[in-house]
Amino acid sequence: MPQFYDQLIEALADREPFALGIISGIKGSSPQKKGAKALFFADGRIVGTLGGGCLEAEIQDRARRALLTGQPATFDLVLDHDFGWDDGLICGGKVAGVILPRAAQAAPVWREVVRREHTRCWGVRSDFSIAWAEDAASSGWLYRETVFPPCVLWIAGSGHVAQAVAPLAVQLDFDVTVFDDRPTFASRRHFPEGVKFRVGAWEELFADALPDRPAFGLVVTRGHQRDAIVLADWIHRPFAFLGMIGSRRKARLIFEQFLEDRIATPDEIARVACPVGLDIASQSVSEIAVSILAQFIQKRAETLRAHVTEASAVPVQ
Repeated sequence: MPQFYDQLIEALADREPFALGIISGIKGSSPQKKGAKALFFADGRIVGTLGGGCLEAEIQDRARRALLTGQPATFDLVLDHDFGWDDGLICGGKVAGVILPRAAQAAPVWREVVRREHTRCWGVRSDFSIAWAEDAASSGWLYRETVFPPCVLWIAGSGHVAQAVAPLAVQLDFDVTVFDDRPTFASRRHFPEGVKFRVGAWEELFADALPDRPAFGLVVTRGHQRDAIVLADWIHRPFAFLGMIGSRRKARLIFEQFLEDRIATPDEIARVACPVGLDIASQSVSEIAVSILAQFIQKRAETLRAHVTEASAVPVQ
């Protein structure tokens, strides 16, 4: 599934006028969160979403007028009974944002953002111009957003669970590398484009250093013994989150051995999630993959939230 900024770049390439709508602030309940975006075209097409229903219809109408006049605008909408009864949007919250019919003029910013090679902060100034906004002390911004490079996901093992997790993780914007000592499994035959491979003896693979960005680890090799071999190395690495597949009994046996052999400290062991995944009563491999990625998405959000500078927002009264 294309990411929003990829779709924005496609719109620039098509040279078709569009207005960029952004939710820059919310108060109370709303169908979308701050930072939601959509492109509105003159023929009625919408790429992305600001929440759907009458909320999006109202913003679409304003975006159409902005495209005709070339004038940007702000919006400040209350999602009450009168506003959203027909569509069920009676959340009771308030939504504020901006509509930018000249967003295409910021093409250099968008091309840099979509590459996502570095952490960058862009924003919308009070005059509706779009520019880099990395000075946290500066004021006069209607909206600011920090864009991160994709978080890294290292998967130890290339069996059925890894084969289910990896393609979903790529769709969910993780930078995925699969590690294994079996080239017949860790190959394009079992994994889609976008997944990278590191194949060799585990002792050789342990020489790889984590990239300088938030990284997540998943241990799902073909057996408990190899899981323990990988974990004995990865447990010392600065993963933002590290999970291992298995039962609570398996975790207890491995962790007790790690403590007895002084392989890891209690604090290091406490950082390992085993069994990994949210408890959704998963049974099939596909369901297990969903439960694992749900937990990784949750932990990624927590990690990035800790790094991001709070964006300035349109005040919601």
